[in-house]
Amino acid sequence: MPLRELTCVVHVHSVHSDGTGTIAEIAAAAGASGADVVIVTDHDRMSGSVDAGRHDGVLVSIGVEVSPLHGSHLLALGVPQPIPHLGRSLAQVVESVHAAGGVAFAAHPFSRGGWVLGRAGRSATFGDLRVQIDGIELWSLVTDTLEYLRSPLALLRFGRDPDAILADPPAANLAAWDAMGATRRMPAIAGLDAHQYGMRRAGRVPVRTMSYERSFALLRTHALVEGTEGDDPEMVSRAVYAAFAAGRAFLARDSLADATGFRFGSADGALTMGSEVVFTGAVELLAQTPRPAELRLWRDGELVATATDARELRFVADGPGVFRVSAHLHHRGRPRTWVLGNPLYLRA
Repeated sequence: MPLRELTCVVHVHSVHSDGTGTIAEIAAAAGASGADVVIVTDHDRMSGSVDAGRHDGVLVSIGVEVSPLHGSHLLALGVPQPIPHLGRSLAQVVESVHAAGGVAFAAHPFSRGGWVLGRAGRSATFGDLRVQIDGIELWSLVTDTLEYLRSPLALLRFGRDPDAILADPPAANLAAWDAMGATRRMPAIAGLDAHQYGMRRAGRVPVRTMSYERSFALLRTHALVEGTEGDDPEMVSRAVYAAFAAGRAFLARDSLADATGFRFGSADGALTMGSEVVFTGAVELLAQTPRPAELRLWRDGELVATATDARELRFVADGPGVFRVSAHLHHRGRPRTWVLGNPLYLRA
């Protein structure tokens, strides 16, 4: 079955919790940034659901960020109502998400806290990544960036020219992801944690940091979805969540270049990102990008092949391993991660 590619903005907060934008304003910003889908995940609230659906071609889907005070935040997607967490273990919360028909992704699971926001910037670590979550937010734009910046000047530079500051997802995040993949599938998505911090007055936000539209262009998740020939908003939303949970998705810095069309799998098309099969013989892997880039193929976290200024990379896997591809573009004099694909798992 042909897969349909949808560009998704994930993990956005609105006026229904601690963001400054209405659902309609967020949808308009997503459309202006070129996104197909925007997933709003307010803290422990889903009152924005009344405005879910199509907004001038942009699908607004409402999930929820389950937000215990101690951390271990979860993006619960595809649930009909908020998931209670008070007095419950992380495993019990995840079970409730699944019982409600949803999927659970760990939100900013590698947070270590940052000085920039003072008390508001305290760590929001994740308790135990061994629980049966469906995946992780591997690269969190706001969290990872604010924790990386070390001076007011760097923060100012990021606000003025974010693409000059952003380079790669934190190496520690990637190392932890590779380690998890050795024993279980762990699909990854990109999250923004976008709030458009500022002051809302009389229906406007005259004072703000980075706008929704600007942040929505920086980091997105492209989902390869099944069975969405129709336009029913709920069905498309569920197809997107299913693609996330299956690992049929890739993270992209679309502000550097439109990554639509990136693909990674077996050359014969039988295996795609997220596929997990028993290795029974040599498999030719193929990565393709919509424009020339530096392609890097990783096996169990180790770099095993590269292609420079290329649109494709081929590699024969002669044994089991967890294989993933990253694509890099030069910007402002240095290579920067452009695309990060989910792995293909060839198990022993």
